[in-house]
Amino acid sequence: MSDNAAFTAEYLGIIDALDGDEPGRRAARGHMEHSTAICHGIVVDSSYVPRLYDARTRQAFEHIAEMTHAILVKVMRAYLENPAYRHVYDLDERLVDLILLPRGYDALLPFCRLDVFLDEDTLEGRFCEFNADGSSGMNENREITASIVHTRPFEEFARHHTVGTCDRTLFDGWIEEFVSIYESYDLRVDNPRFAIVDFLENAIVDEFGVFKDLFEKAGHPCSIADVRDLSFDGETLRDGQGNRIDAIWRRCVTNDIIDRWEESQPLIEAVRARKVALIGSFAGHLVHDKQIFGVLRMPETRALLTDEENDFIERFVPFTAFLDDEHVDVARVIADKDEWIIKPTDEYGSHDVFAGKDFDQTEWKEIVAAHAGGAAGSPFLAQTYCTLYRTPAIGLYGDEEDFTTRSTVSCGNMSGIYVYNGRFAGIFSRLGPNPIISKATRGLTAASIWVD
Repeated sequence: MSDNAAFTAEYLGIIDALDGDEPGRRAARGHMEHSTAICHGIVVDSSYVPRLYDARTRQAFEHIAEMTHAILVKVMRAYLENPAYRHVYDLDERLVDLILLPRGYDALLPFCRLDVFLDEDTLEGRFCEFNADGSSGMNENREITASIVHTRPFEEFARHHTVGTCDRTLFDGWIEEFVSIYESYDLRVDNPRFAIVDFLENAIVDEFGVFKDLFEKAGHPCSIADVRDLSFDGETLRDGQGNRIDAIWRRCVTNDIIDRWEESQPLIEAVRARKVALIGSFAGHLVHDKQIFGVLRMPETRALLTDEENDFIERFVPFTAFLDDEHVDVARVIADKDEWIIKPTDEYGSHDVFAGKDFDQTEWKEIVAAHAGGAAGSPFLAQTYCTLYRTPAIGLYGDEEDFTTRSTVSCGNMSGIYVYNGRFAGIFSRLGPNPIISKATRGLTAASIWVD
């Protein structure tokens, strides 16, 4: 048993002793409304109660991070080096071409976030998904932490405990890791210029700005660039302002590259010509694509792994298969609706994710039929649903009653484990009252606080 629940009860007791602390709640929401964590014009909804993690939980997160990274790197290496292994994925030929482009540095998976449903009593869990391309949330976590650290409940709790945040490891830690990877690049140049690159309408630009400033503070000129604004003359890749780019932090996901194939050619050709370091490489798609859960359970993959790694997969990776009669019993998925969730193979932001618990039997049958066997125009996956570990939260959605209610809401939890080149870097704590945790379903983000 972890001490997390006891810490949370203590924190709620402090809030209760302050008659609910309406001034603190208003201040926390006000901070978020004027923060850099406004996503596509929408203020991030937060919990006034942070997630409080003890040392045992932190050690569990660290173990999950290191074990999973080691497994994923083995899969990636096998795909890149062994053509006979590649059949385990079903990928667009253009994606395969991108994945096989040379890297020029050792780090196979520089940056990822592993979303896991952790039972904080047993410290066992099940993964929701892996995010490599475009992993985000670091700045959201930082701003929500800033919104509560000067409130009376936090200050009172901190008088009785040693507390810490993920801020330094998530921000300065990534700058240091990125620079270290670039310094190992076989075609590195002196005084390099960096760029953070995405399709900016999909990007969390304020987060990019925080990292841009940190790169420049560390002495590395950095720009934020849209993929479509890049130009390549055969020797030099430039952003829309004409600035040379020597290394890219790739935040654009590969399915967006495929969807905008012609517009992405300057980036692709510069990588192909080895005129820019792409950190991380397109091989990160092997982790980002939700097929990975099925791949991890295949005999070809099991043969690559140790007994300990295969046991870890059995415990943490839910059954996942293409939603068609060849790979799963679709009739069973329909009949046992509360046991299943369906999702696209390669999307983000909880788009087109459906949990059987959210629908009645007739609705669920129609949803499955509309997505099985490629009926939606692209393949979908069926995955066993995981019961979520629940904790009390006080949601700050911007509604007046948020500031005065004395009740809490029971929320399921999903922890995003950040991993920088194999090293555990921090936690993105999301929670919500509904079966799917997302902004569209009243989801919240909470500050992630290490205790004692």
